[in-house]
Amino acid sequence: MFFLTILLFSYPQMSQQIQKTTANGKEMVSNPKLVLVQGTLNVVMEQNVTLSCLSQPGSPPVRYTLFKHNQQVSALNRSDSSPALFTLTISSASDVGEYKCKAEYNNSSGGKYSNSLNFTLIEPISKPVLSSPTSQAKQGQNVTLSCFSENGSLPITYLFFKGTQNISPQKTMQKREAAVISLFINSLSDFGTYKCKAKNSFPNITKYSNGFNFTLAEKFKSTRPSIGLTSTVNAEESENEIIYSEIGKFLSPPAVRQTGRGHLLTLLAEALSEILQNPYLASSDSHTAKTAAGYMN
Repeated sequence: MFFLTILLFSYPQMSQQIQKTTANGKEMVSNPKLVLVQGTLNVVMEQNVTLSCLSQPGSPPVRYTLFKHNQQVSALNRSDSSPALFTLTISSASDVGEYKCKAEYNNSSGGKYSNSLNFTLIEPISKPVLSSPTSQAKQGQNVTLSCFSENGSLPITYLFFKGTQNISPQKTMQKREAAVISLFINSLSDFGTYKCKAKNSFPNITKYSNGFNFTLAEKFKSTRPSIGLTSTVNAEESENEIIYSEIGKFLSPPAVRQTGRGHLLTLLAEALSEILQNPYLASSDSHTAKTAAGYMN
């Protein structure tokens, strides 16, 4: 009874061992393991990578075959328990993709396949282009800037600058589309040179765009001190106020400090003459010219 119990206990283990043994007495190969031992799965052109394929346990000699998308790439025989090493050079886009290896005994049918490794080709990004739907802006306007690299492996990370200062968090795009930010033009300090930069997983490569500048679509409100004249200039204000501004340019504080009343009258006369000779300004209400002339009396 005791002997029968031992047989029953050991039968599953014996059965598994028999299943692992071929007809010629060799132990059947197990599913080999494919491992990357040199390089990275994200590859660049002309990069070398090395793959290791090994079946354990197994009785040598074992034949190892490397496949890419079910097409044989290379085969090696091993007479010992060392792994088969396959070295590849990524010379074109057709060299990337899914790889597997197969372990089998020579002149035997069947065999076992390994796990797969998938190589991805990464390309350097092209110089990004910074653009906006509008090239002009005015006070109180919202504008947008978009940054886009036409070429380069995804994802691509973009960052926007004004001068040398970051003006937004970085934006990582998983699709081939531009990164877009919105800006509010609040003052003249919001005008200046904008740029963006782009980078991806390609090592040690970052590209910068050309500079982009918004042009002023209208004059900002400003107050210029002069002798008795205060002008508030805006593109939407009246023509008379623009004329006052033109007179004010001749009556800036430095000019007033450097001259006497006689020369000041000459400056006023020159200003009035320029206004009357300008077809646009001369067409304004005549009381404006009279007001300017009043300062000469």
